[in-house]
Amino acid sequence: MRQIFEPLLKLLRGRNSGLVGLAIGLGLGLSLVIFGFWRSLLILALGIGGYWVGVRYFADSETFYELLDRLFPPGRFR
Repeated sequence: MRQIFEPLLKLLRGRNSGLVGLAIGLGLGLSLVIFGFWRSLLILALGIGGYWVGVRYFADSETFYELLDRLFPPGRFR
């Protein structure tokens, strides 16, 4: 699980932690006011899921091709 968040932590390392917290809190607060709790929770879950898929499958092209081979007939996208 740590491997998934390592690129994000590397990006945030060296930044002003107060500003990062402010941005996260402001975004979450605006989302709650605009969309409500359940829709904001859905948006957050989909965002985390999208980040996980991006790190897991799109960081390495070979892993991405293996995913395509599992979803579609093998060799179709090579």
